[in-house]
Amino acid sequence: MHLNQYIDHTLLKPTATEDDIKALCKEAIHHNFFAVCVNSCYLPLAREILGASEVKLAAVTGFPLGAMATEAKISEAKYCIKQGADEIDMVLNLGWFKSGRQQQIITEIKSIKSAIDKAILKVILETCYLSDEEIRTACELCLEGGADMVKTSTGFGPEGAT
Repeated sequence: MHLNQYIDHTLLKPTATEDDIKALCKEAIHHNFFAVCVNSCYLPLAREILGASEVKLAAVTGFPLGAMATEAKISEAKYCIKQGADEIDMVLNLGWFKSGRQQQIITEIKSIKSAIDKAILKVILETCYLSDEEIRTACELCLEGGADMVKTSTGFGPEGAT
């Protein structure tokens, strides 16, 4: 097993600088990580540094709260793909989830998946706010919506991944 091929080297803090992103990408190339994940404003820089390396490029949409309008998430996801992202990490709208708006969540996931065509879509649940049963339900909604993967934490909640 090559653990490095399971790592998304990620830098999403609001104070990340261009030098930080350059270092992130160079580390990912050096260690042959699977991907780097950056905020959308840094996609052109990350794509330039990654160049012809095998490291994939991922970006976030609706990050870190997931509470933006679906249309805004779609627009950001499309922008990310245009800028060279191979994968999109979207944040699930927890307010909708806690309000029982399951169909709206499924529709949002389907809409973003459709907008990014063949790119990988990962949905971040922020599990520190969810019970075990809610995590199961949220995962089922992600599957129904066509997500390729589920992630457990943005790293911005009060607790880490569970």
